Amino acid sequence: METAPNLPEEGELVLVTVRNITSHGVYVSLDEYGGVNGFLHISEISTGWVRKIDRYVRQGQKIVLKVIRVSKTRKEVDLSLRQVTGEERREKLIELKRAEKANSIMELLESKLTLSSDAGKKYRELLVEEFGSLYDAVEEVSRKGVRALQKLNLPEDYALNLEAIAKEKIVITKVGIYGMMEIKSHLSDGAEVIRSTLLDVENLKSGGAEINIRYIGSPKYRIEVKAENYKIAEKALDTAIQRVKESIEKKGGSVFFKRGR
Repeated sequence: METAPNLPEEGELVLVTVRNITSHGVYVSLDEYGGVNGFLHISEISTGWVRKIDRYVRQGQKIVLKVIRVSKTRKEVDLSLRQVTGEERREKLIELKRAEKANSIMELLESKLTLSSDAGKKYRELLVEEFGSLYDAVEEVSRKGVRALQKLNLPEDYALNLEAIAKEKIVITKVGIYGMMEIKSHLSDGAEVIRSTLLDVENLKSGGAEINIRYIGSPKYRIEVKAENYKIAEKALDTAIQRVKESIEKKGGSVFFKRGR
């Protein structure tokens, strides 16, 4: 697993387990830091007056808190619930879920290859160093395959099996946008010029986006772009339309584009 430092940093979001509820606050253990003790004072539970703490937390509950003070000598951490926004809580829970998924993928890989604990740890550290986290590493391998690992000089069977498991367990979702083009050419070989241009555009490499152009009926064509996010898709669509216009208009044709909703 990814190793965590002994204590968190101030301002960090942490997942904790509620251990003991008292009249002045809540004692917790930090799940990601080996059960280090933490304390949530009653004044840090809510922005309003807290009459009964157990209305906000319960014994054994796991919650996301923010670190506000750290005592390195006592190895104790003061925490806040009221300073955690809803968005921060959601992002932290997503991060934890991803880390758990990445760890299960690595365990499956290491078991399949019967790797020693030292070898497994070594390869994990290489992945974290290169990609920032195990999940980011696995996601990139799912997206790009073994070429994402070229810099690391990992054993071939390790890289190939990681690719296979990553592609099976992590599906890269894509968004789609589309538009309609009217393309006209008065050249004798106009149909061939249009066909060649559209084939070239479909083969464009723009941020990993997929470009598909379908003939609707003269002179109309539907262009659809799929990508990881809308920013990449929009950029790829703009590039594709610009290429079509440059190629067709240079040869005396015309292109009219209307974006789909």
